[in-house]
Amino acid sequence: MYCRLFRDNKPRLVLIAMLFGVAGGLCGAARAQQIMIPPNSDLTLKQATEIALKLHPLRMESQSDVLAARAGVGVAQSNMLPQAYGAAEYLRTTDNGIGNTNYFALNMFPRVPGRNHDLPSTDLSQSTQTSNNYLGGVSVSQFLFDFGRVRGFIDERRADLDAADAQLKLTDLNLIFAVAQRYYELLAAEQEIKVYDEAIRQRREQLNQATVLAKADLRPGIDVSITQADLSRAEMERVKAVNARDDAKVSLDAAMGMADSAPPYNVVGALAYSPVTESLPNLLARAYQLRPDLKVLVDEARAAGARVDQFKSDYLPTGSAQLGYTAMGTGMPAANNFYAGMVITWPLFNGFRTEDQIAQARAREHAVGYAFADMRQHVVEEVHTSFLNWQASVVVIKKAEETLAASKQELSLATQRYRQGLSSIIELDDAERRYTADSATYVTALYGYSVAQAEVQRSTGESIVGIR
Repeated sequence: MYCRLFRDNKPRLVLIAMLFGVAGGLCGAARAQQIMIPPNSDLTLKQATEIALKLHPLRMESQSDVLAARAGVGVAQSNMLPQAYGAAEYLRTTDNGIGNTNYFALNMFPRVPGRNHDLPSTDLSQSTQTSNNYLGGVSVSQFLFDFGRVRGFIDERRADLDAADAQLKLTDLNLIFAVAQRYYELLAAEQEIKVYDEAIRQRREQLNQATVLAKADLRPGIDVSITQADLSRAEMERVKAVNARDDAKVSLDAAMGMADSAPPYNVVGALAYSPVTESLPNLLARAYQLRPDLKVLVDEARAAGARVDQFKSDYLPTGSAQLGYTAMGTGMPAANNFYAGMVITWPLFNGFRTEDQIAQARAREHAVGYAFADMRQHVVEEVHTSFLNWQASVVVIKKAEETLAASKQELSLATQRYRQGLSSIIELDDAERRYTADSATYVTALYGYSVAQAEVQRSTGESIVGIR
């Protein structure tokens, strides 16, 4: 049956999908125009982060959740204010009285008079004739007290608002890290392209030199073949690096929320590093203070506690003031009535529902507390791991620097020995390969440091400081 419905509605579904696609494209173009990124302009990491925090759908979703939670606070607070209602009614009914009959009033049945209209009280005859019935009125009620239900509901909604705001900050935290990671990935890819550009330049020079020496019978012809193969390998690695650069740009576009609308641009800056001066205790202290996911659970625990207060209020009475005016009758003039008073209700027994509601809310409060303890464990793990990775990345960079310096010296000596005829092309080829590989490894090490530092900032929540 489901398949048949899908087949019958397939043209309609295709049309809806096309409309969503066009709407998405227009929205993407509008967002790009709003930010105004000139084609082929320079893009800094700060600018990329600002774009993501303005355009990314995940942040818009979280912002909408905050607005909904703020409206929820207003809904809860409305219970403290007067409630006014107006009503008007017209019925065309028969007028057969029901005498002293008692019944529970139900909304689907109109009120029936106790005696027949316009007939003596002793006349109990039935009629199918109908008459007009009119009603109009205004009713006003004002909350007075309830020992915690309304105020507990307001506190719950305020806690929900704080949790939504913390969730927005968590979204910002993850977006900032995603943008930084992809930005550094794009920088690393561009630096790797430069590495292979230099390798191609070296191999072309070496190919020219080998060709000249081979023609002069100063070197064997195999030197030309080996050098040509190395040139092709370097060109192939450059193709891979260019593809990695293009992939990194696509990822950065998506991280900024512009996957379908980003113009060409140039990322600026260079991968660099500095010694780690932070300590693990300081990082953990900042994480406990700043991590928004911990704040979300704290606010959820507050909301659960407010629900306990709401349900406990059922043990005590609830009071409200009532004021109103009605005009009703079967014709003019209508019968006018006014009323004013106070209503107090007190649930005496509800099948132990209140006790179960309180137990349910307290269990939920305890569950959130355990979730907070678990999240705290994850925070410690993330901060500790990211800090160790950050420290290790500095050591890796220093070793990569030492290796690259030695590799550069090796290449210089191998080049001189080859030109002087003291070594074969294989020795020079090996030196060139190692130098190119070590240069790429150094770029990778710098990228690892940058990502590790960004991960430390994410795990401590430091990257969202100052963001509203």
